[in-house]
Amino acid sequence: MGDKKRVAVLVSGGGTNLQALIDYQQSRAECPYQIVAVVSNTKNAYALERAKNAGIAAFVKSPVSVLGKDKAAASSREEKMLAVSDATLAVCKDNNVDIIVLAGYLSVLTGAIVQEYSGRIINLHPALLPKFGGVGMWGENVHKAVLAAGEKESGCTVHLVDSGCDTGKILVQKKVPVLPGDTVESLYARIAPKEHEAIVEGLLILCE
Repeated sequence: MGDKKRVAVLVSGGGTNLQALIDYQQSRAECPYQIVAVVSNTKNAYALERAKNAGIAAFVKSPVSVLGKDKAAASSREEKMLAVSDATLAVCKDNNVDIIVLAGYLSVLTGAIVQEYSGRIINLHPALLPKFGGVGMWGENVHKAVLAAGEKESGCTVHLVDSGCDTGKILVQKKVPVLPGDTVESLYARIAPKEHEAIVEGLLILCE
């Protein structure tokens, strides 16, 4: 266990990509990483259940849980992001985390955590960056934009996180065709299995 990279996975929703990482870890004795913490910025994320089922420590670091209800309500978006980022950094330090994986994490990391883990944070983005990245480009918004632009292909990207938004070095990309008559749902259904492959591959690259 000693030489395995200690990983924190940051989540916001169902956690299917977290599950892909857990499945890989549990199915291979030679897996080079161990997930030691799952951190959600929403208290109702099903990903927290997945963590508990796998015996992984799970934490909720939302604006309300970190700041309290009244202060969160009075804080700006930037203040909330920084408070959540700093609280998440504290979890990572407490658990001696080597690598941070953003797996469908719908907040933006800012402040000290980005500097302290520079080159050791990866994010999964549901499109082929540098297209369809940046502020507001997450979840269904991305797939809607891809369809509206008449793209012939889409997919997913795993990239390093820097101080920009979806601007870090690309590690892995997986492509799928965009088919005539595709909806957001049908396109996502084609991309999702590729996301599960890409996030594992991206983490393995970082572990090397």
